[in-house]
Amino acid sequence: MGRRDDPVVVVAAVIRLGPWVLITQRPEGSGHAGRWEFPGGKREPGERDLEALRRELREELGIEVGEARMIWREDAGPLRLRFYECEYLPLQRPRPLVSPQFRWVRREDLPSYEFPPADDRLVRALATDRIGRRRRRARRRRRSRRVPSRS
Repeated sequence: MGRRDDPVVVVAAVIRLGPWVLITQRPEGSGHAGRWEFPGGKREPGERDLEALRRELREELGIEVGEARMIWREDAGPLRLRFYECEYLPLQRPRPLVSPQFRWVRREDLPSYEFPPADDRLVRALATDRIGRRRRRARRRRRSRRVPSRS
């Protein structure tokens, strides 16, 4: 059983479909009601991140996702937010089972939606396509440092 001051792990999915990103609206009666977020929720005791993420996506949107990789972490008070880029599986139709609504929005339009403050840096990074670009740049740098072999 966790202590009261233990951090709460929250997992969220960044689901892209071409230039589109899936966001959901927080329901009335929740913290930050009416704001937009990446779908997900709190990890239950004994759950791993990806188990929690898949459970939350089934509960909130009725969808399954394929491969997932962590792309962002953010601490917000007692919350430890972990964002995973998830593969959208074809032939699925998300349904707003918990949220009042969801939307597919262009990544560059993300800043025009009101997100909880803890998501701000991620939203800006996604909107300006800085996620993934850093990895590509680092890979290019590593390649350029390689010493050609002498044959």
